[in-house]
Amino acid sequence: MPEAPCHYLCYKPNGKVDDDTSITKSNNVKALQYIEDVTINADEIQKRVLAEILSSSAHAEYLQRHGLDGRTERESFKKIMPVVTYEDLKPDIDRIANGDISPILCSKPISEFLTR
Repeated sequence: MPEAPCHYLCYKPNGKVDDDTSITKSNNVKALQYIEDVTINADEIQKRVLAEILSSSAHAEYLQRHGLDGRTERESFKKIMPVVTYEDLKPDIDRIANGDISPILCSKPISEFLTR
């Protein structure tokens, strides 16, 4: 992944634009190029990340319960896995909160929950 440019903004703390417009333009071009570089292949990156998650958690109880059977491609995931609510996951979440460290939702034990 390309490295993020050091300067995103071309404004000084007083709210005025930098006096040197060539530096400002250069910074803007670098920032826009960075955004372009990291988003141009977003779909492929998302496919790869999903495949990695599904592969590493293939034995998780939740994925097995729904019959994903180790498949890692997005189309199978979309076809097989239901859209769920918190209430649908609450029994599994409660098990984890009560200390169950088996691979229920993912391959790694969940050690803490963040609540509001």
